[in-house]
Amino acid sequence: MPDLLSIISPKHRKYGNDEWQVFTPRHQPQDTLYGHLTFALKYEGIEPGVLKALYKKVSVNEITDIVKAEPTGQYTRRIWFLYEWLMDVRLPMADVKTGNFVELVNEKLQFGGKPESSSRHRIRNNLPGVRDFCPMVRKTSTLENFITLKLDKKVKQELGKIHADVLARAAGFLLLKDSKASYAIEGESPPQNRAQRWGKAIGQSGQKKMEVEELLRLQQIVIDNPRFVKMGWREQGGFVGEHDRTTGTPMPDHISARWQDVAQLIQGLTAVNDKLEQNSMDAVVAAAMVAFGFVFIHPFVDGNGRIHRYLIHHVLARKDFVSRGIIFPVSAVILERINEYRQVLEAYSLPRLDLINWKTTDDHSIEVTNDTLDLYRYFDATQQTEFLYSCIQQTVEKTIPQEVAYLKKYDRMKSYLDDRFEMPDKTVALLIRFMEQGEGILSESAKSKEFQYLKEEEIKAIEAAYHQVFSE
Repeated sequence: MPDLLSIISPKHRKYGNDEWQVFTPRHQPQDTLYGHLTFALKYEGIEPGVLKALYKKVSVNEITDIVKAEPTGQYTRRIWFLYEWLMDVRLPMADVKTGNFVELVNEKLQFGGKPESSSRHRIRNNLPGVRDFCPMVRKTSTLENFITLKLDKKVKQELGKIHADVLARAAGFLLLKDSKASYAIEGESPPQNRAQRWGKAIGQSGQKKMEVEELLRLQQIVIDNPRFVKMGWREQGGFVGEHDRTTGTPMPDHISARWQDVAQLIQGLTAVNDKLEQNSMDAVVAAAMVAFGFVFIHPFVDGNGRIHRYLIHHVLARKDFVSRGIIFPVSAVILERINEYRQVLEAYSLPRLDLINWKTTDDHSIEVTNDTLDLYRYFDATQQTEFLYSCIQQTVEKTIPQEVAYLKKYDRMKSYLDDRFEMPDKTVALLIRFMEQGEGILSESAKSKEFQYLKEEEIKAIEAAYHQVFSE
């Protein structure tokens, strides 16, 4: 079911909200296939998955008759183009010879891509994707407001005011923070060296083109012990969820794409990534399409979630949304908003469960028994994009400034301790960490062990200095 539905009201007032578009009686379409398709394209935009499902039920003759009745009409040509594009067929009719070229996607309603002309239909195909992967995003007021904030310019301006040394330290901390958070979202607590290794990979995001080989390389970095994990593309069914504790029967919250479809879907996804890199598509919208598309496909046995969040960094870097050397700790923000994140994932996954037929395998996994390819290559990514944009805004306006402010305060406190006690850097770091844990008060345990050499009046002076510095 589409996220946004239309209704004709007997009242003569047109309005809408996040779930409904309410139209007046004069908008009532003719109760024909052509009438409803025209209404949809004019007011609702393009839903490739819904159109494909419809076209499968419609005879070729019905579409042919529509086109022949008005071959130069702009909506006729869109219906015709979409039929041939989605069904991968060529209808038995001649090319259009006259009429202006029209854009396929109404960019007042949805985000479009770079146009590619189809002389046969006199259509400029500005779909953001390709036949094997084409998510769509609606132009909601929420997204329009995010875009007007120009967060990319804002963060670059603010970072430009920060001393290079502080900025480099902030970048290193944020990188490790994001790496640890990405594991924490998966319910894992990796050792420091493993988190640092993945953090290093995140820090290099955007440097290499996103190809099949690169995705496979990333999985090798993510998976610490490949002895127990089948590496590479899945060759079995997959799901996210629990097992019944008594019978072992899968209880899925999300069912992955059929393993037989993974290669085709990933080829489509990488093609779309290349396409979005080369056009003016908003960077965050592009990142949401690619990253969430990847995690919904779930091409690996393990490592999908972390690579999904890596792809956010990758697309933002490739589209120059962020300055080189700075990583947005998006995973850390997602971890803070984990319930929203789950809701956004489930908004895609749960409705599709009813459309997927599956059976339990001998190893208590699942095997999908019907054709589900279109569920993964065509979807509305609006909710996911709005969520990602809100995380980016929080990162730009709160997380990064807070980290930079903390480092400046840390340096002031370190300077105070250096001047009065000549403490080594390691001892300074330990003392400040203990003070943070005690909310500005050094614990009795620390006084009697690690800092037993400090006098009581010295400790009070340090606590007073800490409160002065960190309370500002």
